[in-house]
Amino acid sequence: IDVNECTSENPCTQTCVNTYGSFLCRCEPGYELEADGVNCSDMDECSFSEFLCQHECVNGPGSYYCTCPSGYNLLDDSRSCQDINECEIRNFTCTSQQTCFNIPGEYKCLDPVRCEEPYLQINDNRCMCPAENPGCRDQPFTILYRVMDMVSGRSVPSDIFQMQATTRYPGAYYIFQIKSGNEGREFYMR
Repeated sequence: IDVNECTSENPCTQTCVNTYGSFLCRCEPGYELEADGVNCSDMDECSFSEFLCQHECVNGPGSYYCTCPSGYNLLDDSRSCQDINECEIRNFTCTSQQTCFNIPGEYKCLDPVRCEEPYLQINDNRCMCPAENPGCRDQPFTILYRVMDMVSGRSVPSDIFQMQATTRYPGAYYIFQIKSGNEGREFYMR
């Protein structure tokens, strides 16, 4: 008569399977059987692949979980991270004069546009230099300010934005140049 070792002495640390004349040990998901055929040890799922989690994989007993950096939420797939738009959910500390601008993982408070002499403010993002003002002779007629969100991970080279001259003002000429912010020479115009 076969002796069921699993009920009499259960030599396995997790699951015991009786066989004719012997027994086998099995491990629960997330564990692997050690060389002694009896003990089970935790598998480090995070070491299998760097693609289990979008940000960081944390190993736990018998499983793993994913975490996201500050400013991101873990999505329902339990592995992907999504930026929290603090401006949209109104979780920011900007003043009433400032504009909240969402950036990956955080936000920035942008001060309102201030036109420098001899320019006059036309609206929230446009400054105009009146033609009758002698100080405007060699200055651009208007300066338009735009804030753009540039997402990292783009293939380069890549067109970021396009500007076009207009024939609305006869005799006008246009000069396009990068005035600041290109100290590292990452941007160019064509």
